[in-house]
Amino acid sequence: MKSLITSFAFVISASSVLAAPVWTDPAKAAAENPDFMIQGEYISEGRAAQVVALGKGAFQISEYAKGLPGAGWDGSKISKSIGDAALVAKQLEGFKRIERKVPTLGTKAPEGAVVLFDGTNTDEWDKGKIEDGWLMAGPTTKKKFKDFKLHLEFRLPFKPETPLSDQDRGNSGVYIFGRYECQILDSFGLDYDLSTWGGKNKSDNKQWCGSFYKFKTPDVPMCLPPLVWQSYDIDFTAPKFKDGKKVSNARITVVQNGVKIHDDVALPKGTGMGGNLPETPEGSILLQGHGNPVQFRNIWIK
Repeated sequence: MKSLITSFAFVISASSVLAAPVWTDPAKAAAENPDFMIQGEYISEGRAAQVVALGKGAFQISEYAKGLPGAGWDGSKISKSIGDAALVAKQLEGFKRIERKVPTLGTKAPEGAVVLFDGTNTDEWDKGKIEDGWLMAGPTTKKKFKDFKLHLEFRLPFKPETPLSDQDRGNSGVYIFGRYECQILDSFGLDYDLSTWGGKNKSDNKQWCGSFYKFKTPDVPMCLPPLVWQSYDIDFTAPKFKDGKKVSNARITVVQNGVKIHDDVALPKGTGMGGNLPETPEGSILLQGHGNPVQFRNIWIK
């Protein structure tokens, strides 16, 4: 019995050591992890950079010509370097660290919209759970919808020691009808053009933030740093059927943080695992849960 108890204690100890640290509150992250205040977006004259915390004092610097994605970047090759805080300071000398103002945050529900979450209750959701005033990833709407416009705001956890592009780095998603997923993931600082990026990633670029899961990457990489509130505005047209046969595909437009990342894209079938399911003319919306503490607020649909 003693050996079993010892072994069990060792498993618990090993698990606690292996578990990647995670923060869900920016004030705590700033107080407890100095890397958090170095990570972020930087601008200079004609140049910009995104600095990503990789854990234990290491950083990735992604540099852009003309400006940040969605704010001047000309789409040219992104340069990448990895090093410590001293390298960040040296390489970005003369740069200014900024926090972008997302113009779509706080967008109010228009007349006739259904308010799915305003911070007070989870009446519109199955398995809805509130923590610190935020709706946590995992619930499904009780109502079903057809064509709609959806607004939601989300915040990714800070998990610097989880490898960049790993699917455990703040994984969630907006799963429409249980078929079509617009991915949510901490993809800050990643280059979605794998032909120029180089290196080995932990997942495919069509699994990164803003992608239709395993189907299409966003036209602009608009993921902001973890623990910054972000927004999706989704216009969705459901597939149409006649006599039980589909006569038109679902179509979708997505605006992330005020920048259009998908423009009226046809969805010939579901994405990811949803591609194995028959399509339907209406359905519910799932804020997918993958064991990551992704937070949501200000959700409405019309």
